[in-house]
Amino acid sequence: MSKELVDLVQAKLKEDTWTRATISNYSKNDLVELTTIVEKAKSENCIDEIKEICDEQLSHTKDSITALYISGMLALKKGSLDNSLLETLVDIFQNNHKEPIVVYMCETILADDKSNKFALRTLAANYEQAGNADLWAIYERIIKVDLNEAEIAKKLADHYGAEGDADKANEFYKKALLRFVNNKNINAASEIWSKLVAAIPEEIDFFYLVQRKIAKSISADKSALMMQELYNYYKDNSKWDTAIDILKLNLTIDPKDPWARREIAECYAKKYANHSHVDEYIRSSDLTQSYRNVFEAISDFEKHIAFDVRHFVYHRTWGVGVITKVENDTLTINFGKAGKKEISLKMAVNALQPLSRDHIWVIKATVGSKSSNFKTKEELAKEIKTNKEWALKTIIKSFDNSCDFKKIKAELVPSILSTSEWTSWNSGAKKVLESDSTFGVNPNNINEYTVRDRAITPEEKYSNEFKAQKAFFARIDILYKFIEDEATDKESELLADMFSYFTGFLKSFNEVDEQVIASYLVVQEVGKEVPSLAFQSKYTFAQLYGELDSPKDMYTVLKGSKKGDLRSAFLEAVKMLPNWEDEYIRMFPAILRKEALNAIINAGHADKVQKLAAESFEDFRTYRDVILFLFDECSEEDWFKAAQVPLQKQLIAIVNIISQCFREIDNHVESTENKKIIKNACKMLFSKDDNKYANYMFSCDEEQMSHMYTLVDDIRDLDTFEGAETVKTQLRNKILEKYPDYKFHTTEEKSAAPKGMLVTAKKLEEKRNLVEKMQDVDIPAIAKEVAEAKEKGDLKENAEYIAAKEAQHKLGNDLKRLQEELARAVVFDPTTATTSLISFGTKVTLLDKASGKEEVYTILGPWESDPENGVISYMSPFGNAILDHKVGDELRFTINEHKYEFEVKKIVIAKV
Repeated sequence: MSKELVDLVQAKLKEDTWTRATISNYSKNDLVELTTIVEKAKSENCIDEIKEICDEQLSHTKDSITALYISGMLALKKGSLDNSLLETLVDIFQNNHKEPIVVYMCETILADDKSNKFALRTLAANYEQAGNADLWAIYERIIKVDLNEAEIAKKLADHYGAEGDADKANEFYKKALLRFVNNKNINAASEIWSKLVAAIPEEIDFFYLVQRKIAKSISADKSALMMQELYNYYKDNSKWDTAIDILKLNLTIDPKDPWARREIAECYAKKYANHSHVDEYIRSSDLTQSYRNVFEAISDFEKHIAFDVRHFVYHRTWGVGVITKVENDTLTINFGKAGKKEISLKMAVNALQPLSRDHIWVIKATVGSKSSNFKTKEELAKEIKTNKEWALKTIIKSFDNSCDFKKIKAELVPSILSTSEWTSWNSGAKKVLESDSTFGVNPNNINEYTVRDRAITPEEKYSNEFKAQKAFFARIDILYKFIEDEATDKESELLADMFSYFTGFLKSFNEVDEQVIASYLVVQEVGKEVPSLAFQSKYTFAQLYGELDSPKDMYTVLKGSKKGDLRSAFLEAVKMLPNWEDEYIRMFPAILRKEALNAIINAGHADKVQKLAAESFEDFRTYRDVILFLFDECSEEDWFKAAQVPLQKQLIAIVNIISQCFREIDNHVESTENKKIIKNACKMLFSKDDNKYANYMFSCDEEQMSHMYTLVDDIRDLDTFEGAETVKTQLRNKILEKYPDYKFHTTEEKSAAPKGMLVTAKKLEEKRNLVEKMQDVDIPAIAKEVAEAKEKGDLKENAEYIAAKEAQHKLGNDLKRLQEELARAVVFDPTTATTSLISFGTKVTLLDKASGKEEVYTILGPWESDPENGVISYMSPFGNAILDHKVGDELRFTINEHKYEFEVKKIVIAKV
């Protein structure tokens, strides 16, 4: 901070103090000079210091114009939303008729903060008084930043209406209507509703949206009265379906409304004017009678009216049928393969479901008929595959215009599409639903889709999804999708509604939970993206954070959003706290991100990260995930090496983690997660390409090596864990290579063959192919032979039949035996072969002491056994007798009364 600037500010303040300059002496040029001081304070990075000087002045001279202006503008530069100093100054100038200075002040404020509501409103008031034509542009800016401002939105609508710009007028009337509703001003809302009904009655979805808001926040009865006005338009224009829907809505609000009952009966009468029984069905359903439940009456009428000649119906046993005759109260229905059925009208109401001609069931059932557009099933399949939009609309409309993908699949697979065809069709269909604006989601069920009579706007689509979605974090995703979509209007009232859902969590809460923290993060981020939505929370992040019992747990639960990276936002907010590096360390067991460690190191706190590493390897139970992360991600980092955690300690900690996970699995504690940890830890330690554990183990002396091996060997379940079956075997083989005379515990003096039967991969494939051939070729062939032989007469004297049955029996036994062997087969891993002792996969040279000749044998399994060529099974008596011996061992054993005496001369790896 330059002394020159301080002197200048103090001189200005002194002049203000000692001369008591009257307000009449101030001009725009004086404020320009003060603005220069503000900009200089910003450029010299001494805003706080200059502001402090001015605040000191205000503590004893509260009307100091210089101090008010400089301090107020500097607060603005810092991003403060407190305009109180500038408001005081504006009042002083306005009270003294210094409008040009007020305008200059507002323009200066808006140059820094385009969304400053105070400056915009003050400027608008001056423009209105002066008759400035720029007033309307300022009004538009105000309603963008103040989402509760309804009166100005109405003024804009009236203005553009007077100018003949109907589209723009309606746009602002819609904004005004929604805002008056939000403000619970029903009288003003009713006035604008009438204007919009006259101007844009076809935008039915908008009116339904407003109706829902009025019903929820003001009065359901008032919303019904307003819908009557819209109803009149659809009735006058003979748009009976929409008129009936509006009346049904009103009847849900007041089922006893006599006017609505009379009107719906009249609408039905006119809609079905060409139906010969319409009057009779209205009477019989008691539609206009107050004593009957109105919706039961509507259901009865709609079912009755649907039962007419050439109308389609569905019966749960007979399927789809077409009504061929209606005589008195009897229907004759052709159900195709199920034949013609006669059924009373009374029974039909309860047993039959009316179907429209374009219902998917009707379309499928009538393929090939004269009335169908599809001559063959293949034609229908082709249309569904190539015209996904038509297929989706047809199926969705078939189920009361609300349908999920489970139901869509049920209609198409396997009757029209195969399972494999469905996979690609499903992917394409979802893209259609996403991109085609005539599709939307059911506001009451996020999994179901609806079809609109008109294309809905992207804003409406996201809004409907948001309403239908009940999961908190999924709603965040929808909000972010709305903001990221370039086609959406970021000034839409619908976005403001979605945003207000999250601000609501910050206005009132009993405890700080994940929804409060997530809402704070979302509100801050969205406020930056869309300045008009900026929201000043009465709580700071530091205050909210201070209420958390476990920031680590909070970080963990913030994983729920796909679009918004709430965890990163949370860490960024924590980083603004004074002791953020300590909080990062405290949360690191949940964070497990290298960037977090680098941030701490780059801030000059490498010692804290090193302390975390050292403490973690001392307590593998508490810091399990941290240990695995540090070993895998950071072991080569300079800071980690400087922490001087011995490699032996690191390896032993991970072995202990593996052992702990197995114990938890035995106790049925988080089995799936523990299995993942074991798999990951084994990959880190015992990888075939880089066996870190073995590398270190064999760099130690024999005593330390033995200790390291014992730690692994004590993990009982490691032998049977998928992917780790050979870990102990590999370590034992390497021990014997380095220390041929090493003595294991008695249980390990023999090679540890897995449970089952060892086989080579090649032989396993051969046997599998053989089983397949037996099942698919040999058994059907022998069955055919048996059948043919059986046809030749007396079975007792039929030699062909007897031979075929014997062959069939033998083949069945062979298949059963082979399948049992396959079930026991364990593929031999060639990388575990060792020359330290005779075992599966070795080729051994034996000296026969009796003859003095050398004999060479390859040790494999029963399937590979070929004694004539020197290949013997390790499970045979001879193979079992020589197994597990080393070079130099002398063997003596007897098989079938024959005595053998050998010396092991050589062991090599066999080619398998």
